[in-house]
Amino acid sequence: MEHVLFKSEEKKKSIDAAAVMRIIADKLETGEITLSQGGDEVRLSVPETVTLELKVEEETKPGRSGVKKSLEIEIEWVEGESGGSAQPAGNVSIS
Repeated sequence: MEHVLFKSEEKKKSIDAAAVMRIIADKLETGEITLSQGGDEVRLSVPETVTLELKVEEETKPGRSGVKKSLEIEIEWVEGESGGSAQPAGNVSIS
């Protein structure tokens, strides 16, 4: 069963979205991330090894001009597991 602990969605300039992702990346390296908005706050302890999922989608809807594209970045781990060692199969290249 899934339970959403925190959710935020807002329009931003791409430069501002990049700045948020840089902060998340820096915090991910430390193993501690705190997200807060209004009165909501969630603190995460991130293990050394995580599962990183990258997904690109495109969607067309009748009556909408253009194609909606999305890049989803998901970082997963099981709480209490050490994570083991990273598996190098199929490393992604980003340029």
